[in-house]
Amino acid sequence: MRKLIFGMSVTVDGYVAAPGDDLSWSAPSDELFQWWLDQERAIALFLYGRRLWESMSSYWPTGDQQPGATPAQVEFARNWRDTPKVVFSSTIETVDWNTRLVTGDAVAEITRLKAEDGGPMRVGGATLAGAAMRAGLVDEYEIVTHPVLLGGGKPHFTALDSWVNLNLVETRTFPGGVALTRYETRR
Repeated sequence: MRKLIFGMSVTVDGYVAAPGDDLSWSAPSDELFQWWLDQERAIALFLYGRRLWESMSSYWPTGDQQPGATPAQVEFARNWRDTPKVVFSSTIETVDWNTRLVTGDAVAEITRLKAEDGGPMRVGGATLAGAAMRAGLVDEYEIVTHPVLLGGGKPHFTALDSWVNLNLVETRTFPGGVALTRYETRR
């Protein structure tokens, strides 16, 4: 059985994007970017909702060719292109870059993928992750908290049907007051 990880940057008041999908508050330091790269290298399959897919696919297919790209950004772009991806959307018609589109029941497909043998999967996008959380499919949470308050926007966590008890397995701080807390789901 595969592990399912939900990890995103979040504000202190619990948002992953400001109104208008503004992510400018979440620009990572070099050290944090390297940490994300190290995490992504260990992932065997990315699971994206539509909005996160559109954001990632608008930059990372050619991120290694951008002027001034750091070695970590070059590696991140290559890893992103090479790692298999599944996009869950009923509005997108085509996807590229080692990606498969699923237009049906996301929870059923994630459940099927999780039951397979293979390396860990990362679910990205608060809406898609929320559905996986409500279904009890998320095994690990990587919460990277940035020291900013937005007062509104896209929430990191959606409403749950019941409590999810967690075990703290790691904490770490990064430049600029960014803090990682990593939890495993207590089963």
